[in-house]
Amino acid sequence: MRNNKTFMADETKVDKKWFVVDAAGQVVGRLASELANILRGKTKPIYTPHNDTGDFVVVVNADKVAFTGRKLDQKLYTRYSGYIGGLKQTKAKDMLVKKPTEILTHAVKGMLPKNSLGRRQLKKLKVYAGTEHPHTAQKPEKLEIKWAK
Repeated sequence: MRNNKTFMADETKVDKKWFVVDAAGQVVGRLASELANILRGKTKPIYTPHNDTGDFVVVVNADKVAFTGRKLDQKLYTRYSGYIGGLKQTKAKDMLVKKPTEILTHAVKGMLPKNSLGRRQLKKLKVYAGTEHPHTAQKPEKLEIKWAK
């Protein structure tokens, strides 16, 4: 009789690394899908869908991301205040000037699970507009994402 059991990773025993990604010149959607895979842990052999096995990601130069086609002029970010007539829309080029970190955060959030696990995984994403970040104490490794250009 076989005694093989399915391996399920334990969140508390997973070694979580820190990575730094330079977003300068990267296409938003392609970069976001790669970041979502890292945050979920899909790049690891111990990936378990219902546990948080992913790593931490620090993104720098978020103000230098690229859009393909005419998305910079045509893409709209929509939010609603909850009041009558409270629909607010912002073009991507205006968002890139006012809140450049929100562009990547919004894109990655859409690629994570829509539950409490996805909200925990999104907290491991740290996005900064410039080249400086306060996470040098964690000794993050530089991660090259080549296909996202």
